[in-house]
Amino acid sequence: MKIGFDAKRYYHNQTGLGNYSRTLVGGLQKLFPENEFVLYDEKSLARTFSLGKKAAKDGCDIFHGLSNELPFDLPNRHHLSPNTHYPVSIVTIHDVAWLTFPDMYHWADRKIYDWKYGSSCRRADKVLAISESTKNDVIRFYGVKEENVKVIYQPVQEYYYTPLAEDTCNKLITEHFGKEGLPPFILYVGSINSRKNLLGALKALAMIPKENRPLLLIVGNGREYRKECEAFIAKNSLEAYTRIETSIHNNQLLQALYTKAMAFIYPSFYEGFGLPVVEAALQQTPVITTTVSSLPEAAGPDACLIDPHAADAAEQMARHIDSLCADKAHALDVGKKMEAYARRMFTPETLTKQVMEMYKSLSPRPLTHTPM
Repeated sequence: MKIGFDAKRYYHNQTGLGNYSRTLVGGLQKLFPENEFVLYDEKSLARTFSLGKKAAKDGCDIFHGLSNELPFDLPNRHHLSPNTHYPVSIVTIHDVAWLTFPDMYHWADRKIYDWKYGSSCRRADKVLAISESTKNDVIRFYGVKEENVKVIYQPVQEYYYTPLAEDTCNKLITEHFGKEGLPPFILYVGSINSRKNLLGALKALAMIPKENRPLLLIVGNGREYRKECEAFIAKNSLEAYTRIETSIHNNQLLQALYTKAMAFIYPSFYEGFGLPVVEAALQQTPVITTTVSSLPEAAGPDACLIDPHAADAAEQMARHIDSLCADKAHALDVGKKMEAYARRMFTPETLTKQVMEMYKSLSPRPLTHTPM
């Protein structure tokens, strides 16, 4: 088969969508080298309005939009006349946060995303949702038939499956943070925005007695919401118990931080998947996260789950933090169970094979005419 990809995020995004694209395509190239894989990096207008015809002219059997959208000139093949060939169209939908958490988006952006991504869902021969939660959202908001949506979880980058030795972790942390290293800490990784709910973790931290309070190491950045979090830190005298790191781009260092953290906290209100939860679990780090959207799927049954909308959410998080930091045997037990779940559910090779099986099941229409 010849499989074309919209590779904009593959080449130009270094975080979630880019990592998904590179991990999936790299896995396909490694496991199925007998196929031809074409990575399209078109300019904006061509990517949106003429990439479908280009992929058809190039003889692609499958076209996979890796980041929520398909070109508008790529129709559902069941709506084509018999003498016309276009590739089978697949679109990966990561989340519909512009609908479920609209306050984070400008009005114009919400309208553009709804137009482009909604159209892609409705035109695609198959929607690939990265979680059951996202599948339900696609059906709910865009009226896609359930049989047209396939859930295949997001693969985690392979290096997370190889544990780092303790001396390697210590060396990486010392190189970045200096000889003093870090005190005992819990970890947050993600954008600092209202959807991720860092403020919830800060409220929990403030409830823990000073003598038991760990450092909250925050790896991420933000704008207005970060200022709100910093104001809370100042008001509650948490400066000595929080540290925001915006310049960690070394993936090995990030893995070392996951490994050395006493717990990972991810109090998000909504996620399409919640990849950092799995990354932490693979390092046997116990996770405190929420009961909403896809997070129970990502975390599994042994994570510490709280309802972020509950009146006592911060108090619940504080109890979990205190318990995991105080009882190392309990934390290790939770971490080992979470690692076993993550390895069972999210092995990249298994997920990549599921994608190839989906491609094969969508037997493309024989090529009889290529659009000019």
